[in-house]
Amino acid sequence: MEDPYVWMENLSDERVLRLVEEENERFRKFVGELSDELFPEVWEYYSMPVIYGARLTEKGTIAMYRERDRQVVRWLGGETIVDSKELEAELNDEVLLQGFTADESGKLLAYSFSIGGADEGITRIVNLETGEILEEFRPSIRNVVFTDNGYYFSRFYRHGETPDGTKAPAVRLFFRDENGERMVFGEGLGSGHFLYLRESTDGKTAMLTVTFGWNRAEIYIGPIDSPDLWRKVYSAEVPAEPIDVVNGRLYVLTREGRGLGKVIAIDGEKTIEVIPEGNFPLEWAVIVGNKILAGRLVHASHRIEIYSLDGEKLDEIAFDLPGSVYPLDSDGKRALLRYESFTIPYRLYEFDGKLKLVERQEVEGNFRVEEDFAVSKDGTKIHYFHVKGSEDNKKVWVFGYGGFNISLTPRFFPQVIPFIKRGGTFAMANLRGGSEYGEEWHRAGMRENKQNVFDDFIAVLEKLKGEGYRVAAWGRSNGGLLVSATLTQRPDVMDSALIGYPVIDMLRFHKLYIGSVWVPEYGNPDDPKEGEFLLKYSPYHNIDPNKEYPPTLIYTGLHDDRVHPAHALKFFMKLKEIGAPVYLRVETKSGHMGASPETRARELTDLLAFVVKTLEG
Repeated sequence: MEDPYVWMENLSDERVLRLVEEENERFRKFVGELSDELFPEVWEYYSMPVIYGARLTEKGTIAMYRERDRQVVRWLGGETIVDSKELEAELNDEVLLQGFTADESGKLLAYSFSIGGADEGITRIVNLETGEILEEFRPSIRNVVFTDNGYYFSRFYRHGETPDGTKAPAVRLFFRDENGERMVFGEGLGSGHFLYLRESTDGKTAMLTVTFGWNRAEIYIGPIDSPDLWRKVYSAEVPAEPIDVVNGRLYVLTREGRGLGKVIAIDGEKTIEVIPEGNFPLEWAVIVGNKILAGRLVHASHRIEIYSLDGEKLDEIAFDLPGSVYPLDSDGKRALLRYESFTIPYRLYEFDGKLKLVERQEVEGNFRVEEDFAVSKDGTKIHYFHVKGSEDNKKVWVFGYGGFNISLTPRFFPQVIPFIKRGGTFAMANLRGGSEYGEEWHRAGMRENKQNVFDDFIAVLEKLKGEGYRVAAWGRSNGGLLVSATLTQRPDVMDSALIGYPVIDMLRFHKLYIGSVWVPEYGNPDDPKEGEFLLKYSPYHNIDPNKEYPPTLIYTGLHDDRVHPAHALKFFMKLKEIGAPVYLRVETKSGHMGASPETRARELTDLLAFVVKTLEG
């Protein structure tokens, strides 16, 4: 099938760069003054501190925050270790901190950052006592696990091939000490496989998970210092992850059965069911002081359940607002938990037998978080949240995703607060393809079942339209695919569309950047049967000149090295070709994961301005 815009996949083509410049200017003219007017308000909420990660060490807790115009890694309540502003001064460019970890003693820190929001970046290993940079890796490494005599890390090969000759994209695990580095795991693993290493909280056992896409898992364990002795102890055709090793028993959270999550213990050749499946998904579990602390997802918001190591339920903790709760770290004696909701950037809790609030950030105001259901084409009930202020002007901004086993749970969107304060409603839809109702829910929205996801979203939008709302539909990444597919199929269910960093050309996604790793989720375009169902919904191939499309904003980042910007550029050109009211915004300093705080806040403000302007009619 001929592709008239395949040339746009070359981002250094002068025509592409000229288009980006012209369309950015055209979009600026459309939202300019309104965006400038809204920015201080968005910046106020974006500037509220947010905690991203924390690590318990013998010397105290190290945490990573975004604060106003910078990101920092610091000792909890103490001195700053890494400051993105200082890195920007050093490198003379915009910097995004991507993550960090530390060793148990609190002497060594590994942190990664990227320039311009790219996925590929730089990792530094630092001596916390002297401040000396011991190692620097370019491109960045992942999954650093410190041991007494060195550290493990994984490399994701985007280009070329792995040391054992497998073509990229592929991942391998290495160990590094004073003698240099050596590959210790992953030989022969092809594209679509991922590795994730953790150590047990007593520091003795390595727990390695090998996944294929988002659908299959194998778990290996063995002495932390002897990778040649690691052996496979568990394998399943569903997602699974190790929790911890206690008294020689490996505890595993698995989606075996109906896909709702249960905890099993593997003791030698025996497998024991500890926490059976319930009616709602068990999303995570950690072991603290001989108790299992578990997060249960009930209609897409979390509650905490506490069990004995034998599976007896001891207690349950609910929160005042529907929210997301995830463990940041655990050392076996205590756990740090992060809570977030639509009007709460974060609360940091510690659990050591009891739940204690450590820090909090909340937005003042009169807000209501409500829940409702729409009915999809095949009769499936689709849950969604809606958040309102004291007024309701019948304008709604709807966010969706629906894929990769990712659940949309309540989270803080700084650009949404000004919208709600102006009388708008924000809605978030829990579609198939995610993990809101377990693995069956995920599988009902992947590969040949992907149309279910679009039908689910259409049902929510249609219900809101039927209630008299003007609707702006918004999605990012796989959510960009969601909104663009919904746009091409049912433009009548939305009054405007926002499509961010999207996957859109479903016949070529696997040929662009790391797209081939998504084949397990979407299907293989080169397989005639799978290519058929991909073509049927591929937004790039289903634009209809006879349909009337609402105002549409397509936005991406020139440095997005995960989802190729050509998806956005090519779709824009095809819509523009038929005279659709489409706008393009390309962030020249942004990758898939965002950019510096101000650059990201400007982008979010532009989204808000577009929604406000297009829902006015």
